[in-house]
Amino acid sequence: MSVQLNHTIVWCRDKQKSATFLIEIMGLPSPTPFGPMLVVRLSNGVSLDFNVHDGDIASQHYAFLVGEDEFDQIFARIRERGLQYWATPGKQRPSEIYRHNGGRGFYFDDPDGHRLEVMTRPYEAGY
Repeated sequence: MSVQLNHTIVWCRDKQKSATFLIEIMGLPSPTPFGPMLVVRLSNGVSLDFNVHDGDIASQHYAFLVGEDEFDQIFARIRERGLQYWATPGKQRPSEIYRHNGGRGFYFDDPDGHRLEVMTRPYEAGY
């Protein structure tokens, strides 16, 4: 049996603002419209489909596995924008990155409070 994640909906207040934030920080291609959503495609075939929600938005966690060069570029964009980042998902160790399993990573928030993580090594590499 083969099971793969294909897409997930990311609830947001302004789909253009949220999708643009993600593509600019991560260096991704422009989003494409699909029905009421803006779709951001990742290199592994998974897409994040941004859709507007008028009520409260529960914060979700989205982790992105990137190469070392991409990490440096993304991290530079975070610092250039003056965005806060942390070494833990609970916002401890501000302005620090973590080092797990020989890799690097950090957490930051998108415009709707979703916790985004950028990492160079998957956690299971150290299990």
